[in-house]
Amino acid sequence: MYLVGAGPGDPGLLTLKAKTLLESADVVVYDALVSEPILAMIAPQADRIHAGKRRGRHSLLQEQTTQLLIALAQNHAVVVRLKGGDPFVFGRGGEEMEDLLAAGVSVEVVPGITSGIAAPAYAGIPLTHRQYSSSVTFVTGHEMVDKYRPEVNWEAIAQGSETIVIYMGVRNLPNIIDSLLKAGRDANTPIALIRWGTRPDQEELLGTLGSIIEQVEATGFEAPAVAVVGAVVQLAPILCRGCPQPLF
Repeated sequence: MYLVGAGPGDPGLLTLKAKTLLESADVVVYDALVSEPILAMIAPQADRIHAGKRRGRHSLLQEQTTQLLIALAQNHAVVVRLKGGDPFVFGRGGEEMEDLLAAGVSVEVVPGITSGIAAPAYAGIPLTHRQYSSSVTFVTGHEMVDKYRPEVNWEAIAQGSETIVIYMGVRNLPNIIDSLLKAGRDANTPIALIRWGTRPDQEELLGTLGSIIEQVEATGFEAPAVAVVGAVVQLAPILCRGCPQPLF
């Protein structure tokens, strides 16, 4: 079993090892956010199984996916579990690997480029910069990832990191921003929302913690997107010539 990161969407960011595995796989079990150009790399003879999870449209429960992977590994030589981004960054790869190993399945991880790094880069936002930020925190903004997940300590994050990258946080953005403001972040702190990062239809919405909710409502900006909070967002109009102008 190979847990393979598909990256954020741009097929050019897929690793050579991942491409080789897709071309030689017997079965590929893929998630909802894997882009079509990457799915097109799967060998024609390989079976394809969609196991993606999107809000309100869960294809398989996590437990069902794990049991499916175990069964496939017992009957096929090369099984690829293809995940958007990186399997070990908010991708449940660690959980799946634990269960597979416990079932006696041999597992190898093939890392992928995570959207929290790639999407800001394509939007002209360096997560670190000597003049603006020397620390980065990656956090999930999805409050219902699982009931057992510890509650996010937004106060510690707000005070402990100059740049914050939030995955899956658009739908919970009002609560997240309220938490950051209560923890001491200034309302004028820049924020960028990046939808479908690295894909041809990538969209950006730039504003401040005080203005972004109104902007989201006015534009109808939707998930899937990552959010970047911090002074580095100010570099977007300089480093990304085609990006929208911010409201700082």
